[in-house]
Amino acid sequence: MSAHCEVTGRGPGFGNTVSHSHRRSRRRWNPNVQIKRYVLPSEGRRIRLRVSAKGIKVIDRDGIEAVVARLGRNGEKI
Repeated sequence: MSAHCEVTGRGPGFGNTVSHSHRRSRRRWNPNVQIKRYVLPSEGRRIRLRVSAKGIKVIDRDGIEAVVARLGRNGEKI
């Protein structure tokens, strides 16, 4: 699995790391992805999601039921 959030779709960013002498080499910034387990009361089961810190805040704001419904509309299988 790569470093992608299932809720927000956020993935790694790419760029250069620049040394003191101004030499550049490629690097990547991975999002803060955590594996979280949530309870779906309507379905009576638990689900596991790979979510970023921003995705956790979205779930806290909107609720897990709304987020799962939105993912289902977008065609993701959970």
